[in-house]
Amino acid sequence: MKKIILFSILSFIVRPQTIVSQDTISITPHKFTAHNKGKMYFYWGGNRESFSKSDIHFKGPDYDFTLYNVNAEDKPMGWHINYINPTKMTIPETNFRLGYFINDHYNISVGFDHMKYVMVQNQKVEIGGAIGESYPNYAGIYLPSGNHTIDLNDGNFLQFEHTDGLNYVNTEFCRVDDISKLFKIKNTDKFQLNITEGLGAGLLYPKTNAKLLEKERHDDFHVSGYGVSAKVGLNFTFFKYFFVQTELKGGYIDMDDIRTTSSSSDTASQHFFFLQRIITFGGIFKV
Repeated sequence: MKKIILFSILSFIVRPQTIVSQDTISITPHKFTAHNKGKMYFYWGGNRESFSKSDIHFKGPDYDFTLYNVNAEDKPMGWHINYINPTKMTIPETNFRLGYFINDHYNISVGFDHMKYVMVQNQKVEIGGAIGESYPNYAGIYLPSGNHTIDLNDGNFLQFEHTDGLNYVNTEFCRVDDISKLFKIKNTDKFQLNITEGLGAGLLYPKTNAKLLEKERHDDFHVSGYGVSAKVGLNFTFFKYFFVQTELKGGYIDMDDIRTTSSSSDTASQHFFFLQRIITFGGIFKV
């Protein structure tokens, strides 16, 4: 019996043992940036815009006319402290968005694009329609094909801006793809490069600054129409939670109920295309 016990002990001692140490285990940690589902993000930034020419139709008591192919431009502030001043953040041309990833690639978001639309004052445009005797300085019948023009340098005839602003309040549905591997970026928790594309739609809530036919200037917020848009962008994520995102966004705006004076009987309408160049700064986190 003793020999059997001794043999068993010796067999256990000399039997090859598989010893696993922490040094020999290769552990691949789960990266925060590997999956997006359930994450929320937000960003804030600025933009520059370009606008297509547009026909602007003005209608009210004793006048009904259209200005054709009107030029407009944005109103840039450049790099300015107002972008981060809480009391003045809405003054420059800005973009804000809050979004949620429904899976690793797709997210839905809400936000607003605060653009500024300024009719170029130094231009002559064609005019068609009629202005009655209530406005003697401009009264007349203007045939659309009659080559009638009007000089908009005369600020008493028209000053027209959406400068506080051309507010596009919208919802977007976007896709995001990690393209870090294309640039041999291995640790995406330190730096990640993504491409994003999306479609959006929403309402236009401009504050239109207008002076028309020598009437008093009017400047008030009013829901005026709708917009649709599409975008493509690059997202540069640093240390998992922080990112810079650049975007090109183009779209179409149709406003058929623009307030031009304090009277609701005075209205304007226009539609045009826009292009934004956007840079934003934001954060992303798991919820």
